[in-house]
Amino acid sequence: MPLLARTVTTPLSIEVRRGAVANLGALLADRRISGGGDVAVVVGPGQGEKIVELCRPSLGSADVFTVAGGTIDAANELGDRLRRRPYDAVVGIGGGKTIDTTKYAATRYGIPMVTVATSLANDGIASPTASLDHEGGKGSYGVQIPIAVIVDLDFVENGPDRQTQAGIGDAVSNINACADWELAHEVRGEPIDGLAVTLARTGAEALLNHPGKITDDGFLTTLAEALILGGIASSVCGSTRPVSGGDHEISHAIDRLFPGTASHGEQVGLGALFCTFLRDDLERFGQLARCLHRHGLSTRPGDLGLTDEQFVEAVAFAPNTRPDRYTILEHLAMPADDLRSRLGDYCDALRAHLG
Repeated sequence: MPLLARTVTTPLSIEVRRGAVANLGALLADRRISGGGDVAVVVGPGQGEKIVELCRPSLGSADVFTVAGGTIDAANELGDRLRRRPYDAVVGIGGGKTIDTTKYAATRYGIPMVTVATSLANDGIASPTASLDHEGGKGSYGVQIPIAVIVDLDFVENGPDRQTQAGIGDAVSNINACADWELAHEVRGEPIDGLAVTLARTGAEALLNHPGKITDDGFLTTLAEALILGGIASSVCGSTRPVSGGDHEISHAIDRLFPGTASHGEQVGLGALFCTFLRDDLERFGQLARCLHRHGLSTRPGDLGLTDEQFVEAVAFAPNTRPDRYTILEHLAMPADDLRSRLGDYCDALRAHLG
């Protein structure tokens, strides 16, 4: 499994609440983060710029850089700009693309980073990986995790519901990822990190069983915590094992075969549900199905705009996306005809659980 950056395994500060960005100036005054107040702020288009304006009085003379695109070229360009001064820290404000661009650039030049997340679409807000586009597609790069994370629920609430729904899919998929890791440990003797599993699973379980809706502060806080715990889990064990299993393989396959189908979180949520069914864990399958359905996420290939045949093709191809990873898909190694039959059984089980 690929080794990730492990210089920092847990953030110094995590704050999830309404009005949290108002505390940004005070956070940056923490001498553990900035000894001299020389800070760079990186924003993307949209809400990131609005936050800078709100915090401008407390940011003082901080340099502000704007990035867009979420590409490796943008990250390298940002890094070249950051190295021109000895910054104490860099603050990434925005969604996943802005934060990943900032994480990569900050890690490249050894600058501590603070995340200010304006959405909860995935676990990138605190993970030790940055997902960036390049000429050959999309790559995942090991980076240092942020030294502090701020999530302001006001900005999350004002964002598109689909971003929050995607975050739900990404967070609850950790349950399947941990089950896949335990399977690899049992069958192939792959080393497993119990603390990483506990962190990833605890956050996912809390979200899975939370009765609230995406409009409730309590639910959004639980979602933010689940995504942050997933990122910390990866940092603890030095790999994405606790947050990426057969569910992510299916999503990567969909991206490869049918690009532009849906968001990452929607795809891994469906992938986790199907993998759980293949594992014959019907109790867990029912829990996941009801959670995804309750929050408006896809539970059938057609919900994503895929035909059953396209989904079968993606699942059959999925193990090729991560040949180093052993999951329920590699364990069963089912041919397409068997997958078609199991997909039919899966749809029958969904009707039984969801009506």
